[in-house]
Amino acid sequence: MPVAEANGQQIAYSDTGGDGPALVFSHGFLMDRTMFDAQIEVLSATYRCVTWDERGLGETPADGPFTYWDWADDAIGLMDHLGIDQAVLIGMSQGGYLSLRAALAHPDRVRGLVLIDAGVYLDDEETMTGYAGMIQHWLSDEPLGEVGTMVAGLILGEPSLMEKWIEIWESRDRSTVRYPGDCLLGRDDISGRVDEITCPVLVVHGEEDLAIPIETARQLCDELPDCRGMVAVPGAPHASNMTHPEIVTPAIANFLTSLN
Repeated sequence: MPVAEANGQQIAYSDTGGDGPALVFSHGFLMDRTMFDAQIEVLSATYRCVTWDERGLGETPADGPFTYWDWADDAIGLMDHLGIDQAVLIGMSQGGYLSLRAALAHPDRVRGLVLIDAGVYLDDEETMTGYAGMIQHWLSDEPLGEVGTMVAGLILGEPSLMEKWIEIWESRDRSTVRYPGDCLLGRDDISGRVDEITCPVLVVHGEEDLAIPIETARQLCDELPDCRGMVAVPGAPHASNMTHPEIVTPAIANFLTSLN
């Protein structure tokens, strides 16, 4: 497992190499870089694909609090480490949150964005309270139990994927979720800055996403200066790229071709 020293942080990553245009994939909350395996299998024939584990998740440690802006700097720092001047950032859920902030903070480094079940939507107080309770349970010594099943259902929905990821979560040190959880609960509102994101953007969203309403993705596409399309994935939950790669991966490939 290669590890980059970037932005004062050790970052576990994978890099397919090659001299094709670079893609940087950023995963969702509680997930890791392997959630993009189906996309890498297809896109790596043409593109240099970089996946990474964000702080406190997967194989990347976290030793203190941070924000999505710090994660955005981590992504750019990883690009620096790998000698990548510009990349298309592909982010799912919180991976999209940080990719949007990277486009705001480092616009010259971002060739385009693919937002998978992500956006600038902020949850209401009741939902945030529910997330806080879930995170506290995750940090406890109790088995994940019904909470784990509920979270897996929300993210994945498909029974075999749910079972696989519950096993992964149970096998890991769950205390590492503390700082990513604080980051999620304390995220700032960037909805007023959408018009500053001028790079080409593709929005992909599961029609059955219960975590981030699809209506907010449609609104975001309308507000972005250069949204190249909104792909609604029928029957897909939050992680549409995992449950419906046969729809999501070609949509990403088509978008990338349009940038050439």
